[in-house]
Amino acid sequence: MNKSELINAIAEKAGLTKVQAKGALEAFMAATKETLKKNDKISLIGFGTFSVTDRKARVGHNPRTGKSIKIPAKKVVKFKPGAAFAKMK
Repeated sequence: MNKSELINAIAEKAGLTKVQAKGALEAFMAATKETLKKNDKISLIGFGTFSVTDRKARVGHNPRTGKSIKIPAKKVVKFKPGAAFAKMK
């Protein structure tokens, strides 16, 4: 599912126009981004938790040349699904 398909699904399920659904989705994404930039986490009961973790610097290999390369440390976004999603099959 891409962004426009998600907007259509939100609009249909919430009884919103596509413009309102797009605004709601973009507001959610912006609020999520701002919260994660502060190293805070977002817990949505029944859905999951978004958090930021530190990934340590490491040595990788360029598959084309076989040479070792240094991969710098960075912060990455992590999503842990809630129990409802963990049970999905």
